[in-house]
Parts: sequence; C-alpha cells; structure tokens
Amino acid sequence: MENSGGGALLRNRRLESFLGSNSSQRVEGTVKTYVKNESELRTEKDVYTDDDDDGDDDGWVSSIISWIRIVTCFVSMMVTTFIWALIMVVLIPWPYERIRQGNIYGHVTGRMLMWILGNPIKIEGAEYGKERAIYISNHASPIDIFLIMWLTPTGTVGIAKKEIIWYPLFGQLYVLANHLRIDRSNATAAIESMKEAARAVVKNNLSLIIFPEGTRSKTGRLLPFKKGFVHLALQTRLPIVPMVMTGTHLAWRKGSLHVRPAPLAVKYLPPISTENWKVDKVDDYAKLLHNLYAEHLPETQRPLP
Repeated sequence: MENSGGGALLRNRRLESFLGSNSSQRVEGTVKTYVKNESELRTEKDVYTDDDDDGDDDGWVSSIISWIRIVTCFVSMMVTTFIWALIMVVLIPWPYERIRQGNIYGHVTGRMLMWILGNPIKIEGAEYGKERAIYISNHASPIDIFLIMWLTPTGTVGIAKKEIIWYPLFGQLYVLANHLRIDRSNATAAIESMKEAARAVVKNNLSLIIFPEGTRSKTGRLLPFKKGFVHLALQTRLPIVPMVMTGTHLAWRKGSLHVRPAPLAVKYLPPISTENWKVDKVDDYAKLLHNLYAEHLPETQRPLP
C-alpha cells in the first residue's frame, strides 16, 4: 500500500491510491500508539462531531499550531521526496529495487508526517498487514494517505491516474518508484490499463493498495465502492485485506487547512480469499466488501440509508 509549491501536500486529495511500506513490527515504533478500548475511542471522537461544520475555528492558538504542523509536514515531505528522487534516478536500471525504495520512502515519510501531526493512533490487526494482498481502505482525509504510506508492507504498489506525472516532484517520484498508472480517458482504456496493472502485479509478486471509493469522502461517510478492485482481485487472485480508517476526517477535513487532535484508528480485517470468486458476481463482491466496511465503521461514518 489510489502530490508543487505550497499546495503539493494539500493536493494529496487527488491521489486515489498510494504506496506504503511496513510490517506489524514497525507499528510499535516511533509514532505513539495509544491502545484504548472501543468505548473510550468513541467518547473522544464524539468531541469532534460531523455536525460541527465550523470546526476549524478552534481559536487562534490552535490555528497557529495547526499551520506550523502543516508547513512542517510540507517542508519535511519535500525534503524526503527530493532525497528519494535522487536515489530513484540512480536505480533506473533496477525496477523492482525502485519499488522497494518507494516503499521505504513511504514508510519513512508516512511515519514522520504522522509524528508531526501528533494525533493519537490505535492500530489493530497489524498481523494481517504482512502478507501479499490487495489492500483496500476507505478515504476521507489526506491523513489516510500518510497512514497507507506507513502501514502497507514492502513490495506494495499503488494505482493512480496517469496524470499524476504532472504533479511537480511528487508525481515524478511516483513514476520513478515504478508504481502503476491507469488511463481513465475512456472505459476501454481504463479496462486495458487495469489488465496491464494486474499482469505487472502477478509478474513481479507485488501487493496492491487502492481506495475502492475512487475519491475522498467530504463528510467521512462511506461512499459507494467502484468495482476496479474486484476486477484486480479476479485477475490476480490475491486475497483482499480491508484497512478500516476512523477519525481521519475529523482530524483533517476535506478542503480544510486546519489539523485537529482527533484520535485515529486503523483496523486491519482478516484477509478475504478470492480464489473461488467468479466473474459474473462482480457486483456481489463489491457490495460484500462495502457492507463489511459499514459494519466496522462508527455510526457517524456509515453510509446514509
């Protein structure tokens, strides 16, 4: 485990998937992980309600701290991106090594950014984050990308639209890291791009990370799933490992420049085998995974009826 000036970090919303690298052993590392029971976590989250549309106005001291954190994230990310871009250029003849280095970049940068933001994080089921699989995640905040970068295993590639190459520095690093791009200009091109991506994953024994909603939820509520991840599963026969993100939309809202200290949770669900999946049941599988997410998300993040 779908970004130029001062806006590069903020345009992370455009990425629908991204790289990441880590194993469960690293979960116990630098970032402070607060293990709390579910009721405690829900109580803390209730402080930051979805109805608080003006939640960015938390006082000038809070705003200044938030801006410092955002600017620090941006500068830090630009530094690591530049360093790894140089490494990737040297490794151009070795595609797989570039993927590995891209994962290391994701692990270092994602962990660092989460440390800078300072949100308490609860991580469950990290033992399921070790195997080769298709990792999927709900998506409601730039923070989701930081977590994906940090918590998906080595040998994971993301899938993004081909236009990502035009995102200054970050887009070039994405391409140098040998991650996958798809052409979404029309349905035929998109299908062929997905087939090529599946062949690359199988050939190189890679894992995948993808956001099945295809975009970022503004409210944090789960959006309908697109079917691309199901087609990838049918073509690769990799198991699917859902990663359920909660609280990230409260910590950094879509379109906001204010980061709040809301507690976060990442829960890996057990792998779902796709060995016996059938092509004529694509809709059923997409619905199955969507319902599974709805069951594991708090009430405030479940899709409305």
